[in-house]
Amino acid sequence: MDHFSYNSGVLHAEEVPLPAIAAAVGTPVYVYSRATLTRHARVFREALSGIARVEIAFAVKSNPNLAVLRVLANEGYGADVVSQGEMDRALAAGMAAEAIVFSGVGKTGSELSAALDAGIGQFNLESEEEGVELAEIATAKGLRAVCALRVNPDVDAGTHAKISTGKADNKFGVAYDRAAAIYGRLSSLPGLEMRGLAVHIGSQITTLEPSRAAFVKMGELMRAIRVAGHTVSHMDLGGGLGVPYRAGEVLPGPAEYGAMVADVVRDWDATICFEPGRVITGNSGVLITEVIRVKPGASAPFVVVDAAMNDLVRPAMYDAWHDFAAVAPSGERFTAHIVGPICESSDTFAMNRETDRVVAGDLAVFRTAGAYGATMANTYNSRPLVPETMVDGAKWAVVADRIQPATILAAERVPEWL
Repeated sequence: MDHFSYNSGVLHAEEVPLPAIAAAVGTPVYVYSRATLTRHARVFREALSGIARVEIAFAVKSNPNLAVLRVLANEGYGADVVSQGEMDRALAAGMAAEAIVFSGVGKTGSELSAALDAGIGQFNLESEEEGVELAEIATAKGLRAVCALRVNPDVDAGTHAKISTGKADNKFGVAYDRAAAIYGRLSSLPGLEMRGLAVHIGSQITTLEPSRAAFVKMGELMRAIRVAGHTVSHMDLGGGLGVPYRAGEVLPGPAEYGAMVADVVRDWDATICFEPGRVITGNSGVLITEVIRVKPGASAPFVVVDAAMNDLVRPAMYDAWHDFAAVAPSGERFTAHIVGPICESSDTFAMNRETDRVVAGDLAVFRTAGAYGATMANTYNSRPLVPETMVDGAKWAVVADRIQPATILAAERVPEWL
């Protein structure tokens, strides 16, 4: 459920008509609903009520906007970060340092040092080598780094190949059959406090079976490590629960997911950690765009909009679907290709899509754009960096400015010798 609905024939975010935002800020522009973010955060937490000890760290990579993070901090969420920049954002948003989990396969020495200084709650180690380096840095500082070992369970999440992270040939974690020995060696290092295992098999997972299979394997590994005499008090099960991108699509929701996890972990005697991202923010945002023109095509007309692949890259990168709808639909429908203005054939949002009939000057939205939308935006073709706004009831505010090409140009230099 989200809080984007039609009122008197015009699409609103909560109580704010989207044309009002477009008129004030221009297009394209992202719009987030605070009520949707809050509701999703609470629904996810409630879905885990059958588990005795739970920690939730929002996957910042899905939407690192400071206002979004503040909403989730107010809901008691921690943060799953994969860079020092994300860590700094989480702290700036008011998330407690001890509630931050530092993930990521390529943490640098300077990032490890900064995270130790910040007092974050857990490092998810991606390799034995990373653990050794972290131990040395922590020992030099007179600190002990609290850690979990990320394990690759060789489970296919059944998602897009580019967002699958749990198969043997993916770059993440240590091999399942080597994990127990690595955990034992890391546990002996001064400077490390090994307390758990971590797993994450992918993003936009649309069935529960792959996650269940991965969690069962992790439980078996946990027991083997405990039998060897080591402590495993925390089990980080990652995130990846998918959201419906198409109208009418039905996927397992937080309640079904929570029930599955509760069944798997019922005798684990561990704190269970989660890293939800898309499931919290996906349906909380839309991208407003204006139709530049509609031009004839060989098989269907091209609807050329002012949003482009630099503003919302998921369709170009993953062949992802985003529902496209008029902000003030006429009631007429047609079949068209939805494309952007960038000089790339990949700047295509949909082909042969049945949708609301639109004409030049109409406003439209790409739905379910609150995750992996603005955070992946760029300035290709020297376009502005897309702005972000947030609605709260009848109020709204710009929460990230449009960064103009002139600002970016001013940061560049031509050397004297040219």
